[in-house]
Amino acid sequence: MLQRLRNSQESEKGFTLIELLVVVLIIAILAAIAIPVFLRQREKAYIADVQSTLRNTATAAESWSTTNTPPGSYADFSGSDDFADVRHPATQTITVVTETDTAYCFEVVDTRLAGHADWDTGHFDSAVGAPEPGGC
Repeated sequence: MLQRLRNSQESEKGFTLIELLVVVLIIAILAAIAIPVFLRQREKAYIADVQSTLRNTATAAESWSTTNTPPGSYADFSGSDDFADVRHPATQTITVVTETDTAYCFEVVDTRLAGHADWDTGHFDSAVGAPEPGGC
């Protein structure tokens, strides 16, 4: 009888409950590390997208100023075809805050960054010449 019990135990193959729990624990630890890293990378991509939209709009404003009358004026840029042709995702809203003969400032609000401390609204001021967080 003892011999038969030993033979049946040797022939049974598989994992014990402890081994399975250890594997599940290791996978959970790896997921806890990977998910926040992934979310931060996605947020960085959204910020880069806002900055790209700001630069594209600035390029369109500069293009408008070269063809506008008088040359070099940014007046009425927001009503121009150059402003309408700026491509941006459906999650972004571009608002021209200031447009004068000599300067402009516009903002981009991205709904994907709602609640982000800095870049939920970004702006481009012609006096600064670079995308910046916050409003005009």
